[in-house]
Amino acid sequence: MTDEPDQSRAAARTRLFQFPGGVLELQGTGDDLEDCPGFYLEIHGHIALDGHEDGGTLMCWKPTCIGYQRVDVSGAALLWDQTQIRKLATRLGYDFTDMVVYDPKFGRPPLARLKAQATRLDAEAVIVPSPEHFTGGEIPGTLVQRLDVITVTPEETYARRALPPLRDLPPARTDEA
Repeated sequence: MTDEPDQSRAAARTRLFQFPGGVLELQGTGDDLEDCPGFYLEIHGHIALDGHEDGGTLMCWKPTCIGYQRVDVSGAALLWDQTQIRKLATRLGYDFTDMVVYDPKFGRPPLARLKAQATRLDAEAVIVPSPEHFTGGEIPGTLVQRLDVITVTPEETYARRALPPLRDLPPARTDEA
């Protein structure tokens, strides 16, 4: 038995990449660490893990969005509307994950599946072709409380984080001393 260290053990290295929600650990040996075949990661910026400058990098996270449309409103333009929803999601930097298509002939509540999918997918926003895809052509307040609602035409965002209007209060008085 020799006292020389095992070459494969001496060359083994672990690289950690932190991203929102976890850490990716890559293990390799030799010189193949710089080019990890089989992995495609979108990496931006630089971050230190555990307070050490170790060359780890921060991976970007894209917020999730889903699409919503009504068959009776889109009609023959159903596929066109879906394409426009996907294009807007990409342009706004969302990770588009699902399209919820509502057909009133099935008699289900119009927003039930949309809200369920948004919760299941942890969506940040829903993109719709126009406000007409909601009952009465108005964006439901109960939906805006849970998600940002973005319309393609006209391109508008109904943000859930917007502050509610302040009630009228009498002007503040200063103590006259």
